[in-house]
Amino acid sequence: MKKNRQERILELIQEENIETQEELADRLSEEGFVVTQATVSRDIRELKLGKIPYGNGKQRYAVLSHDDAQLADKYIRVLRHGFVSMDNAQNILVIKTVSGMAMAVAAAIDAMKLKEIVGSIAGDDTIMAAVRTCEETEIVMEKIREIL
Repeated sequence: MKKNRQERILELIQEENIETQEELADRLSEEGFVVTQATVSRDIRELKLGKIPYGNGKQRYAVLSHDDAQLADKYIRVLRHGFVSMDNAQNILVIKTVSGMAMAVAAAIDAMKLKEIVGSIAGDDTIMAAVRTCEETEIVMEKIREIL
């Protein structure tokens, strides 16, 4: 039963954007699995699931290796510590950082794998990120604000 449940959890998080343990428990219950919040919590821990951003500041469960989870935490810390400000010029996002931190912050932003960003260039304290459209520039800025 546990194996079947955990296999279904892995399928569900690949098929849908599952954001909470409660949502996951509800989906499992709908499919006939008898689960408690504690059971789902244990399954999440055993399956090494973590949360990744998927848009509009929301996060969903995904399978993370231990290294991926540690890297994500490090990138968020780098972004928070190095970030100073941001502004846009049409579809170019300009991010100001603490002196010497632009490359590290650019790497953190690249690691976010935002589909809206085509690429970025980092200097000493400034990053220029090319965004697909002017509208998507606002979306990227909001995603970064939510992390900060």
